Amino acid sequence: MKHIYGIVALFFSGFLFAQDLSLTTQTVNASSETNNIEVSYFRGNIYQHTAYVTHLITGHPDGVLISLNRQTFGAKEWEQAYNFPDYGMSFQYQDFGNETLGKAMALAVHYNFYFLNRHLQFRISQGIGYATNPYDKETNYKNNAFGSTLLSSNLFMLNYKKQHLVGRFGIQAGLMFTHFSNGRVKSPNSGINTYAANIGVNYNLDAEQPQYVSNDTLSRKSWREPLRYSLYFRSGVSESLIVGSGQKPFYHIGLAVDKRVGRKSAIQLGTDIFFSLYLKEYIRYMSIAYPDRPYLDPNTDYKRVAVFVGHELFVNRLSIETQVGFYVYKPYKYESDVYQRLGAKYYVTKNLFAGIALKAHGGRAEAIEVGIGARI
Repeated sequence: MKHIYGIVALFFSGFLFAQDLSLTTQTVNASSETNNIEVSYFRGNIYQHTAYVTHLITGHPDGVLISLNRQTFGAKEWEQAYNFPDYGMSFQYQDFGNETLGKAMALAVHYNFYFLNRHLQFRISQGIGYATNPYDKETNYKNNAFGSTLLSSNLFMLNYKKQHLVGRFGIQAGLMFTHFSNGRVKSPNSGINTYAANIGVNYNLDAEQPQYVSNDTLSRKSWREPLRYSLYFRSGVSESLIVGSGQKPFYHIGLAVDKRVGRKSAIQLGTDIFFSLYLKEYIRYMSIAYPDRPYLDPNTDYKRVAVFVGHELFVNRLSIETQVGFYVYKPYKYESDVYQRLGAKYYVTKNLFAGIALKAHGGRAEAIEVGIGARI
């Protein structure tokens, strides 16, 4: 199980580059795509999302972000629907400004979305991170942020971007947020969140800029649907907060009903049932390890049931899910009563999908869920 997260992250990377398959087979004639490179320097602060990371905040993290973007011009319906976004790959190097944390590197895939006459750029990015100095019980026991070398890397960025300012060169500047953690595949895993300012230059690799293509018949297409019903099965491994307690499998089952509200969105209402075996072992451990505390029955039910509301953003065959849930059955008081889920789904067929998601309680990740399901 040591490298399970690397496999999972590669799986997700494949999702993002499946954009050439559209939810609709309707295309229009358009010019070829073009490429550009961005290089940015960033500097900021570590966000104290929990008291457990206070001792790790001693400096101002900084680093470099190098990106290769593929610009779209409307060859496919989804490109027009999302105002001709970019997609690409990026390399991130970050020094956390703390010897215990060390440094991190990440290789990620991303989408760039544009607003305000294409001067405002919003990026969402997901990839694989590498920590140079993870937790070690003998040599680096103070690093409770990273329990493993392989990490999940998330980045959100909002920039002002100006291309072709001088010839093929342009500039960009703005704000960004980065997150590194292993999704508690292995403890400890407090994770590190960084908010920063960035500034950089961009260079267009192609001399000619194709014209953007739009087709009014695509925008007028009706996306009305009846209520849809989804069944999810998600699984993976997690480790409890007790370092060295070992990885245990979990099984999460979900049911949801959703209503499509236009080309891009659907609103969800559903329920989750959680069978997390690490929690079963954690309850037993806590009942024995702390006899001075109020009595805890080692056979306390570890299962949890919740209701959630959510949103699904349809891009092409890829969609992005965000959900907020509330536990209605949780005999053992563990974490908060509210959880969040952020994930991606790839529709293999019109009704069948595979996906990956991060389930968390506030700033604390609980599980990386790999799943399959059906929407009918």
